[in-house]
Amino acid sequence: MDATTIIFLILGGLAGGFINGFAGTGTALFSLVFFLQVLDPLSAVTISAAISFISGLQGMYIVRQEIRQNIALALRFIVPGLIGVPLGAACLTLINVTALRLLVAGFLIFYGVYFGFRKNLPQFDRHTPKADTSIALIGGFLGGLAGLSGALPAIWLSMRPWKKQLTRAIIQPFNVVILFTTVVVSAFNGALTTTTILAFAIAMPAALVSVQFGIYTFRQVNDTQFRRTLIILCLAMGVGILAMTVLRS
Repeated sequence: MDATTIIFLILGGLAGGFINGFAGTGTALFSLVFFLQVLDPLSAVTISAAISFISGLQGMYIVRQEIRQNIALALRFIVPGLIGVPLGAACLTLINVTALRLLVAGFLIFYGVYFGFRKNLPQFDRHTPKADTSIALIGGFLGGLAGLSGALPAIWLSMRPWKKQLTRAIIQPFNVVILFTTVVVSAFNGALTTTTILAFAIAMPAALVSVQFGIYTFRQVNDTQFRRTLIILCLAMGVGILAMTVLRS
């Protein structure tokens, strides 16, 4: 493994770890920009998911009290998400994944631009168990189909005027569980090669360091700043998905 590959792996680990530590989502967007430069797509996605899973455990720890207090709400997202993953994977041959990724990217960009720079953020605070379940199911479906599990839940939760700890207590466990499932599926698909394991061993320490900086930043911002950042992150995810989809075409 040459020096250039090692540098890109470290940069990907640093970028992915930081955004996971801060927002609890978006790891793949920031890490894949670097990983795809030096790894094949399956290995890059597997390492990104593994980093997000392990980094996410640290993020869950800082909101462990909120998770315990809202376990029913968290499960309302996790369980449908898990159901959606195999459904999405089963539809891989039935749906144009490229067109779907472009559609999701466009929606993320529109949402991020419309709300990210407005003075007043969206205020949607009704009790919506059916909508929550549907969002999580579609999120899991998009994850199994196109690796986009976090896109729709991120939009949905950024609309909620909740405390930042509560938002994180919902989105982080959802991502951790879905991404753990992704790692397991990727392993069965032959992703655990010697190259992948070595690349993970290089990238993961960098992620473990940068996630602490992300968590520190999370603790410094207020609830409104966190929500606005999450909305801007939706915009960044949309641009990133669009760019990667166009480059693959």
